Amino acid sequence: MSNPQEQQQQFGTMSKIPGEVRGLARTRCPLCTELFLAPKILPCLHTFCMACLEQLEPFSVLGFQAEDSDSTSDGSWLQDHHQPLLSVLCPVCDTEVDLPPGGITDLTTDHLAMNEVLLETLQAQGPGMLCDLCVDGEAVKHCPTCKANLCYFCCQAHRRQKKTASHAVVDLEDLKGYSRTEKSILCPSHPSEDLTLFCEQCEQPVCRDCVVGEHRQHPYALTANVIHNHGDSMRDLLKSTQLHVDTLEGALHHIEGVSSAICSRVEAVAGEIRTFADGYIRAIEEHRDRLLKQLEDLKVQKKTLLHLQKAQLEQLLMDMRTGVEFTERLLTSGSDLEILITKGVVASRLRKLNKVDYSIHPGVEDGIQFSPHEKAGQCCGYEVFGTILNKAVDPAKCILQGEDLHSARQKQLASFTLLCNDASGEQMGRGGEPIRVMIIHKDKKDCIIKPSVCDRRDGTYHISYIPEELGTYTVCICVKGQHVQGSPFTLTVKNKFRKHQGVFHCCTFCSSGGQKAARCACGGTMP
Repeated sequence: MSNPQEQQQQFGTMSKIPGEVRGLARTRCPLCTELFLAPKILPCLHTFCMACLEQLEPFSVLGFQAEDSDSTSDGSWLQDHHQPLLSVLCPVCDTEVDLPPGGITDLTTDHLAMNEVLLETLQAQGPGMLCDLCVDGEAVKHCPTCKANLCYFCCQAHRRQKKTASHAVVDLEDLKGYSRTEKSILCPSHPSEDLTLFCEQCEQPVCRDCVVGEHRQHPYALTANVIHNHGDSMRDLLKSTQLHVDTLEGALHHIEGVSSAICSRVEAVAGEIRTFADGYIRAIEEHRDRLLKQLEDLKVQKKTLLHLQKAQLEQLLMDMRTGVEFTERLLTSGSDLEILITKGVVASRLRKLNKVDYSIHPGVEDGIQFSPHEKAGQCCGYEVFGTILNKAVDPAKCILQGEDLHSARQKQLASFTLLCNDASGEQMGRGGEPIRVMIIHKDKKDCIIKPSVCDRRDGTYHISYIPEELGTYTVCICVKGQHVQGSPFTLTVKNKFRKHQGVFHCCTFCSSGGQKAARCACGGTMP
């Protein structure tokens, strides 16, 4: 058997009944949309043709009957009384309903729907109904006493029989204006008998043969004698249910009112939002245009400076190449005398070129960044965010600070701080710079300390480490691949215990005296 999810997927196409089908007349099946044929009532009180219900896939297995029997797979497995107890989903309300042990067949027949189908068939233009007796001829008469539709020949026989000769037979045409036609309801266990009695113990209609058979010794009475009591109990249930209906209708009416109020309020708030958003969009667009213009001006400024530096370097390169080419040609092609004659002027030119001061680094940085979260003041009455950051870190201006910069204690946490500044010495005020820290033992090259770098996002970086080995280390701090001010430098790692006034202390902050004890006065454990 497939799992419940697959069953629900298989059933889904049939369960999703369109709204126009749900509003069908009471004489038509919501599944096939045809007139009811052997209508059955589900426990949720929705009626369907028995054949349509037999096509439903089971939703879940409720259990197994105690009695075992051989099962077959020749279709309609919901009808097999020896299959597991099952449930299905109602195609109209999606309620899971339990089927009786006998399956679809044991569901209650909707005789009210059958009567309405009969009336609609009588009133419709088209082929007539079949005779209830011979099931061959077209019914033309109706016997109210027997509640049967008769063809012409069966009607003649009906009148000739002594038992039914006194029955008043009417034309079916005369019943078209009726709101209800009585038709006998036969016993499903004894098809030749009418259901005229009611078993009080089993609470179900029975026939005369039933009370002498499986319902013997059960208290019973005529249906006409018990309908009042059972009708009254149903009316009481209907009354209490109607109260819930009224309450639910009131609740739905209130919900609709709240829903309408919400829609009105939402529309009003939506107008406020649109007005606010339109203004904010205009402010953002104006701020965007300002930023783009500022960025374009910055680009022109930087490119102008770079162009000037490029022209100066190109001129210097040209002078250098002229001096190199002339000197190389003189040394390779000139005679001894020629070299000596031109030596003075060549040497003077080369010395002058070698003394020219120039920078191999671009005069401006490409450090243009956009900070979307930084406040940019007011624009059109709205506070806007986003500024262009033009500062670029200058490794030569970066400063190292901290007590543990040049000395540390073995196996104790040490730290120092790196302050990143721009070319003017002003602190960057933001983080995100590529920082590289290397701490290598001078004598043991395989002894490398792995430091931790914490970006404080304000232009400072907290660098911490724990040295495991004693000795001298070389520390290199690089920003953007260049050494910062004071890098590289030497770090000395000493024993974590020091001797002070003849007594060992575990830290540099403890200077208490006294006798040597298991623990130092500062709380540290002594070796």
